[in-house]
Amino acid sequence: MAGEVQGSSWPLPKFYFSVDWGNMANIPFQEVSGLEVESAPLEYRKGNSPAFSGVVMPGIKKYGQVTLKKGVFANDNSFRDWYNKIKMNTIERQNVVVKLLDEGGEPVMIWTLTNAWAVKVTASDLKSDGNEVAVERIEIAHEGLTVTKD
Repeated sequence: MAGEVQGSSWPLPKFYFSVDWGNMANIPFQEVSGLEVESAPLEYRKGNSPAFSGVVMPGIKKYGQVTLKKGVFANDNSFRDWYNKIKMNTIERQNVVVKLLDEGGEPVMIWTLTNAWAVKVTASDLKSDGNEVAVERIEIAHEGLTVTKD
């Protein structure tokens, strides 16, 4: 099979994706990382078990914080505005949707973060002799991660 004929045997590239959160769609992010979930293993042994070891069972699911990076644009304070809505025991939770797109711009895999909220916002580092784009970063916590294929 020639390289220009892409079928289901080729893995998807990771550079074509989109992010939606709340009522904002297709936000231009440079990077998304931390789309992970793990189950803490629990050991259990019945009192009348003749075995000298326990059984390992899945425990509570734990979701990693997701980090999103994007270029800094003039008059765009969306990260800070969302973060500044945190008050004493009050936060604005939103669903965040990350879509991996195919060459036609159609979603192939979709990660949905449930009840996400801003944990940390980091401004770009500044260097007088640098020529890179200013990139800001937001870290979000969430209560659930579902992965679907469209």
